[in-house]
Amino acid sequence: MSRYPKLANPILLVTNGVQTVPSLALFGFLITVPFIGGIGKKPAIIALILYALLPIIKNTYIGITQIKKGMREAGKSLGLTPFKILFLIELPLALKVILGGVRIAAVICVGIATIAAAIGGGGLGVFIFRGLSTVDNTTILVGAVPSAIIALLVDWGLGWLETNLTQKESNNSNNQQIITLILILLSIFIFTIFSFVNQSQKQVIIGSKNYTEQVILGEMIAQHIENSSDVKVTRRFNLGGTFICHEAIKAEEIDGYVEYIGTAFTAILKRKPVNDTDLAYQEVKKFYNQEFKLEVMPSLGFENTYTLLVREETAKKYNLKTISDVTQYTPKWTAAFSYEFLAREDGYPGLSKTYNLKFSQQPNTMELGLMYRALAEKNVDLVAGFSTDGLISTLDLYMLKDDKNYFPTYEAVPVFNQKTLQQHPNLTSILQKLSGKVSSEDIQKLNYLVDHDRKSVNEVVKDFLSKKDLR
Repeated sequence: MSRYPKLANPILLVTNGVQTVPSLALFGFLITVPFIGGIGKKPAIIALILYALLPIIKNTYIGITQIKKGMREAGKSLGLTPFKILFLIELPLALKVILGGVRIAAVICVGIATIAAAIGGGGLGVFIFRGLSTVDNTTILVGAVPSAIIALLVDWGLGWLETNLTQKESNNSNNQQIITLILILLSIFIFTIFSFVNQSQKQVIIGSKNYTEQVILGEMIAQHIENSSDVKVTRRFNLGGTFICHEAIKAEEIDGYVEYIGTAFTAILKRKPVNDTDLAYQEVKKFYNQEFKLEVMPSLGFENTYTLLVREETAKKYNLKTISDVTQYTPKWTAAFSYEFLAREDGYPGLSKTYNLKFSQQPNTMELGLMYRALAEKNVDLVAGFSTDGLISTLDLYMLKDDKNYFPTYEAVPVFNQKTLQQHPNLTSILQKLSGKVSSEDIQKLNYLVDHDRKSVNEVVKDFLSKKDLR
């Protein structure tokens, strides 16, 4: 860039553009990109590299262009080639500014890395997302505090490196130690990348969306497969919403996850909501088979529908039973809905027309766990949740009856890649053993044990499968 100034602005413009893209949006976009995309650690690393480009490139450019012209001329007079001038004169003189950019990039990456958990990247973000979904401050802090400490340590370490590399009087011993440290860190970085990218062993990868029930169902399928076969199962839970999971299974980044028929029918097939369970199931099964090469399994045995929630005390105060009952009060109320609920055809757009719902202001958009907490703490008056959620009883919330039968059927069904089922012929029969084994009462209890009693998902699923003789 310093050699070709005309390229500087376009390159900086592109890196600036990448920096302005919301991190979760970039992670979601990378799922569908061939070769470099997908879910897991590989796209997470690529996204972090993209975010690190701006401060490093910008500081390198600024550092080199601020060097006095006479320094370069001196190099030319000594017969140095442009390459040697760069490495013997320009980079050493610009090193302090360059390392400043590296420090900024490193701290940014530590913060953004936690969001990689949304696409199965793992790390401390898993605890943060888990805490948000279960309204557990302790779990959130388990992820947030170490992340902050790592950011501070990285900044301090790079600051120490910057000081020692740029001080005017440094002996050979110091320089040798620093070079050794850099080589060690570089080796660890390269080894880590290759360990993430070159995981070629074929496994069955089970995914889930980013809330308690989905993680429970994902763990249930994973344990059942492990108990019934010698297939190795990898878990990729908390992958964000419906569309991230759908794109992940289409791209063969996961092999299976649990979907809801109503969600697939309206959000994926883009059909109008219907209340005919068999019709919706057959349509989804046929479409998934023909268009996506995905197999829709029989229902696990329960339905988890959308439901509007108010506080128990509010329901008693106004004698609220149904959604129709609440419409006379909503013009003075505030509401909060998830991003997905606000966008989907079977969500708020159609619901507001069916019931003529109006609020004092545009509904707030929140993550599901935070939404429940906001309602319980009287920050909002009404939210949309899921009928089998354990937090409903935990936080003393009340479900309003859908008296106009607006919401479609939401039977929970495992969805698997047909290619995976062909590679593991016994997998279909194994999964069919779960058909009809999970009732609405069962999943409500499992959700409650995790959300209220703070039991581990692994533990409650293991006990459940044991009681159902599915060990």
